[in-house]
Amino acid sequence: MTINPITVEVVRNAVNAYADEMANALCKSAYNMMIYEVRDFCCGLIDTQGRMISQNRGGLPIFLADLGIAVKDGIERYGLDGFALGDVIIMNHGLVCGQHLNNVVIYAPCFHEGRVVAFAASRAHWVDIGGSRVGFGSVETTEIYQEGLQFRSLKIYEAGKRNETLWQIIRDNVRFAEAALGDLRAQIAACQLGNRRYGELLKRYGSGAVTAAIATIWDNTEREARAFIAKVPDGVYEAESFLDNDGRTLDVKLRIKVRVIIDGSRMVVDFSDMNDQVPGPTNSGYSGGLAAARVAFKCLTLPHAPVNEGCFRPLEIILPEGKLLNARPPAALGLWSIPLPTVIDTILKALAPALPDRIPAAHKGDMGGCSFSGFRPDGRRFLLMNIFGGGWGGRPREDGESASVSICQGDVRNAPVELQEMQYPFLIERFALRQDSGGAGRHRGGLGVELTYRALARALANVNCERTKDPPWGLYGGKPGAVNEAVLMRRDGSEQKLLKATSVPMAPGDRLIFRTAGGGGGGDPRQRDPRKIADDVAKGYVSIEAARREYGCDGR
Repeated sequence: MTINPITVEVVRNAVNAYADEMANALCKSAYNMMIYEVRDFCCGLIDTQGRMISQNRGGLPIFLADLGIAVKDGIERYGLDGFALGDVIIMNHGLVCGQHLNNVVIYAPCFHEGRVVAFAASRAHWVDIGGSRVGFGSVETTEIYQEGLQFRSLKIYEAGKRNETLWQIIRDNVRFAEAALGDLRAQIAACQLGNRRYGELLKRYGSGAVTAAIATIWDNTEREARAFIAKVPDGVYEAESFLDNDGRTLDVKLRIKVRVIIDGSRMVVDFSDMNDQVPGPTNSGYSGGLAAARVAFKCLTLPHAPVNEGCFRPLEIILPEGKLLNARPPAALGLWSIPLPTVIDTILKALAPALPDRIPAAHKGDMGGCSFSGFRPDGRRFLLMNIFGGGWGGRPREDGESASVSICQGDVRNAPVELQEMQYPFLIERFALRQDSGGAGRHRGGLGVELTYRALARALANVNCERTKDPPWGLYGGKPGAVNEAVLMRRDGSEQKLLKATSVPMAPGDRLIFRTAGGGGGGDPRQRDPRKIADDVAKGYVSIEAARREYGCDGR
């Protein structure tokens, strides 16, 4: 049907606002800090074919437009006629979602005039999902069954009535039941809000007009994305890099190899030469490769545009089964996101010769997080989880950002120091920029951070540092940034460098120091403006010694 362009714009802004409103509701009612502070979640509206109508701004880019995979599985299981008003479905199954099981999807059908017309959905990181893994970073699992509860499109509410058996299974099998069930209720509330708002839109304009407007929005978005790709010179572009290891065999690197094909207005990302899946948990399902390719593609084409199905129509992915980013079941998926920052950097590196005015040098290249668990004096468990940033690569026209989370984490935030110290038996003694960590260049790489946790009680720590061997690379003559590292300092003065380790015991007084990587430099360091060098030295970003060594002057 022909649709009024003003109606199209009203619908465009409405559905985006609904997704953002869902996100706000989730943040305000969630129980765990990973949601309400860090914002490790996404919310959106999905059509009856599993296609993305809208998704909230902020949150994790690696959740880009893949809520539909979870919803589509439920549609195939129940059929559209198999849903009733008041149904709520829970989903995290590794075979379908391809992520660690903590990323739980809740979705609910939206009815209009007696039929299902869409679904409101939310994915959020639960602090625990049972199994042997506690917090971030465990490298010990070898199959998905060790990693917690799996739910494949199960109705936790059916026609408004709660499934008490399923509810009890969750309560009895997760370590932090109050938080998990509280977050579940918050996700349900967000979905109910999204459905209510979308229903109001349908009532105002009618199902036909809204559906036609959404189709127009998708077509317009696709056209914009294709217009950008069409300007990139046709060709086959390749790059490779390496991950440190799989977390279990620490002396064997993992190959990240990508081919990017530009053919007119389409872009193909080929992962055929990617490292095979590994015995440990550093794998993902198909969603891993999909997420990496989509993040890189969106950064290049429409970085500021709202997310919808049309964004990714010009993108094709080749990803054989059995690879690191498309592992065969029952592979462990606990560290599914660890390779993704490096994969995205490598896609961008491949395109650097074709887009020298848009591609930055490599950034810190890891997910940057910590996890401490233990028991309080009264016997209650605690689990401190936090993420932290590092340096981004020097850009074609300016320096890289400092202390920023990875490209996969987007707008997520570290938990405030004050809240961590109030809620957990740890003291954060230092949280500062890491001097000399940014790669030298005409445009300097951003700085990493130094973060020191001192234990006030006995605890177990998970450490999962990546890119400790191959530093974030520079481009166009820029120098590499510093690598990631973690150092455990015992109260007796002994030190131990940690790479990847699970359940490392800490006693009161022990310190764990994280030093995150800096971004690679962009361009020849000898072309850097001397005034910027002087400013870097004055602010302590670059030492006098490093200024002399890398730039040929001391910045004074």
